Amino acid sequence: MPGRTYYAPTGGLPPQTQLLTDRAVFTDAYAVIPKGVMSDIVTSYLPFWDRTRLWVLSRPLSGFAETFSQYIMEVQPGGGSTRPELDGQAEGILFLVEGELAVTLAGTKLVMRPGGYAFIPPASDWSVRNEGAAPCRFHWIRKAYEAVDGIDLPEPVFANEADIAPDPMPGTDGKWATTRFVDPADIRHDMHVTVVTFEPGAVIPFAETHVMEHGLYVLEGKAVYRLNQDWVEVEAGDYMWLRAFCPQACYAGGPGKFRYLLYKDVNRHAKLGGFGR
Repeated sequence: MPGRTYYAPTGGLPPQTQLLTDRAVFTDAYAVIPKGVMSDIVTSYLPFWDRTRLWVLSRPLSGFAETFSQYIMEVQPGGGSTRPELDGQAEGILFLVEGELAVTLAGTKLVMRPGGYAFIPPASDWSVRNEGAAPCRFHWIRKAYEAVDGIDLPEPVFANEADIAPDPMPGTDGKWATTRFVDPADIRHDMHVTVVTFEPGAVIPFAETHVMEHGLYVLEGKAVYRLNQDWVEVEAGDYMWLRAFCPQACYAGGPGKFRYLLYKDVNRHAKLGGFGR
């Protein structure tokens, strides 16, 4: 896929001679999980998935980020699941970074390739299978859908980044742009997952401070990212997890593009009276 790359972890273990010093950090406002942390010993498995392991990047934690979970799934040839989601209230987004994945939804099969995006509504009848000859790896972002009386559920969406023109941010000459897979004004959706692209030297020129939680997985390149009061270096394969109102900004370091997969919660009232009410 010319002009686009997607970093995916492969696991393994560091040698006994490696220094312990790394860039991993967990604070009360953000977390950074560098790619070197995604080793074999932190993988997990899920019920009713075969020939599959995963890295859990985020999960709801009271007092931190509470709206979503994010996995990197690694499915070997012939692997997959006929019961991938056990929570009937959970909606899901898949984003494929390596290999091919066959997704069957309501009896219709589609094959996802790198850059592929799928939105799975809650209570859907779906399954996945790696029918290829090599492992496939994809992000799976899950959220409890916040239904609203009088608003229909969103339909399934299948798309690929290669087929969508990025939307440039105003006043940036296209150096900061966002690839959107659904209309941001579609009130049926209560989360957005997009791909954000910065050309070398481009910046977020202010400390964004907002109610949306974020998961940011770096797909390509490197940057210096502002998280709360800290500037941290990040590169392809790193993951950042931001709670609501954590200030953020960045400088794209070059020499190539800096791109990341971005989650945020949107389009719903703030819950009153405590989380989970």
